[in-house]
Amino acid sequence: MSLLSKLRLITVDVTGTLIAYKGHLGDYYCMAAKSAGMPCPDYNRMHEGFKIAYTEMARQYPCFGFAAKMPNIEWWRTCVKNSFIKAGYNYDEETFEKIFRRIYSAFGSAAPYSAFPDAHPFMRWAREKGLTVGIVSNAEYRYKDVVLPALGLHQGSEWDFGVFSGVVGVEKPDTRIYKMALEMAGNIAPEEALHIGDSMRKDYIPARSIGMHALLLDRFKTADAESWRQSGATVLPDLITTQQWLTKNQNEEQKHETVAAQVLNRMSEKLKMGA
Repeated sequence: MSLLSKLRLITVDVTGTLIAYKGHLGDYYCMAAKSAGMPCPDYNRMHEGFKIAYTEMARQYPCFGFAAKMPNIEWWRTCVKNSFIKAGYNYDEETFEKIFRRIYSAFGSAAPYSAFPDAHPFMRWAREKGLTVGIVSNAEYRYKDVVLPALGLHQGSEWDFGVFSGVVGVEKPDTRIYKMALEMAGNIAPEEALHIGDSMRKDYIPARSIGMHALLLDRFKTADAESWRQSGATVLPDLITTQQWLTKNQNEEQKHETVAAQVLNRMSEKLKMGA
């Protein structure tokens, strides 16, 4: 019996699973600075500055300011400004506002992203098979309302519902976001659901810990993939292979899940401790 025959729901991560970034962060920050008549910032400094600023904002105002009721644009305005400052660039308010508006507009469009070619056919195939398809993502509302539709990933044709951290106020790896997905899909039992993502910590462990099936995509041949396999996780290169895996006899997969169950508790404990 195939796993597909046991499922009623598939949930899918977005970035790294359905879509990827195009170019470098510095490309968009450079274009924005030049549009305001300023020199192009150093790419490496800008990248490091953004990482630090984003991490600090996510810690202080998680889920894009959901609990603090901070408007999305203000969350990003603070994050972008701190990114420039930490990279060594401190513009006057008028100049910064011109730069910020260009950046905010760019990342609220399809421009910095591309959909993997197997994303559309896989999601449509799953829905044609009678499965509900949901999105579970640590992203803000513009992914739902603008970015995904602009990339041709439409609610109603490729996916049925979405659970976005900036909208619901819960983010992965918190298991509540997966429980929300099960509820939104019609109170589907965890054992009737599969989650697909690209992070052991944010996708695989929390989904498995509440009883869902899970697998990881290794689209970019990450160095961590072998350790994922050794821990018992199913790791596949793309959604084409995933479709084949879902329809095959699952005797061998049951062995993998037995191994995965043996290490899941230990990994879940490490996750709780912030490892």
